[in-house]
Amino acid sequence: MIALLFAVQAGLGQDSLPRITLAEALDRAVRLDPNYVRVVGTVDNAVWARRAALTAMIFPSITASTDYAAYTIDQFNVGIGQPARTSATMRLDGRFELLTGGRKTFELSRTSADLEGAQAGELQQRFQTALETESDYYAVLSNRELLDVARDRVRRAEEGFVVARARVVSGAAVQTDSLQLVLELDRARIELLQAESRLRVARLRLGSRVGIPGSVDAVPLDTLPAQDLPLSLPDAINLALEQGPDYRVARAGERSADAAVRVRRGTYLPQMVVSANTVGFGDQPLTRGLTRSSINFSLSFPIWDNAQRELAFSRARTARDLARATRENLERSAESDVTAAFEAYRTARATTEMSTHGLLVAREVYRVQEARYRAGASTILDLLDAQSGLTAAQADLVQARYAARLSLAGLEAMLGRRLFPDKDF
Repeated sequence: MIALLFAVQAGLGQDSLPRITLAEALDRAVRLDPNYVRVVGTVDNAVWARRAALTAMIFPSITASTDYAAYTIDQFNVGIGQPARTSATMRLDGRFELLTGGRKTFELSRTSADLEGAQAGELQQRFQTALETESDYYAVLSNRELLDVARDRVRRAEEGFVVARARVVSGAAVQTDSLQLVLELDRARIELLQAESRLRVARLRLGSRVGIPGSVDAVPLDTLPAQDLPLSLPDAINLALEQGPDYRVARAGERSADAAVRVRRGTYLPQMVVSANTVGFGDQPLTRGLTRSSINFSLSFPIWDNAQRELAFSRARTARDLARATRENLERSAESDVTAAFEAYRTARATTEMSTHGLLVAREVYRVQEARYRAGASTILDLLDAQSGLTAAQADLVQARYAARLSLAGLEAMLGRRLFPDKDF
């Protein structure tokens, strides 16, 4: 009766919960994840930084300003050539760097590398968010199936208890048979409580991930066998090195750091700046009066600034060396990392196939042992072993199926692309 009450409560709770598909969960989660929102902002900042570096190479900086003053007594106004109690000035300044020691070119290179790295980082975080979302989604599905496994265990324990009790009453078995089934029934009910608790937590976690208050249930996925990967291990390694988000971010970071070193090296070279301005004077804003224009050329050669330039150059060089070491370390470990993810999926896929066969065997063993126990041809321990084996086989299959899906998501995050189109986002 207690197990039936739990089953009814769980069924009612499931029917009243909002349900979401995996595609919907991925779409909602990627828009709500603070880390993804941050990297999207980083991409926008990198776009504007590159635009700023590009315009600095082509266009001068221009500033317009105006002043207006009122006096208590007349003052001579140079704009109108006579005394006045008001004075207005308008000014237009332009400035363009002719010689920068290559700083503008290297700054453009740096911002281009930063933009590429930001775009790769956006893809990296998108897959990371998807991986975490899939983990929460599969946790709901697996825990729901494990709840069904726990219910089956309770049902089998209750049926076994009825059979054992009847045999004890008839004198065909000893009292300990029914006691053994009572112990198994208590354990099954405890496992049922734990399974319900895990499912409630998983549903709440999924609701939080997709931005829906309270618990959210996951729409079941197909139970087809896991597919074979559409690429070989060497192809996967090459693909990861070529377009994997982690490796792209590392390469872009190294290029950006190298360009920053070149920018700092340019501060040792002479710099030439041309500037021009036009100033208008009058007694009223926007009135015509005296106008003066000028153009200036300035050449500077930095000699010594108390080692600040050297300090900046040293820091830039250290950052470049670190970025290079990071990139080289990632590339050195690419084969082992991709192989681990690749083999994890293949192992999980094979485990699923073997767990499916194991479940068929466990069901047949349980059927035979139950029949033998009813006929008095086996002991209660044989029946309990068969029940335990069937429960374990059911749980192993559930866990193996979702381990295969999760390991596939991890491999896809490393490669930076979906291998199958059913989870595209």
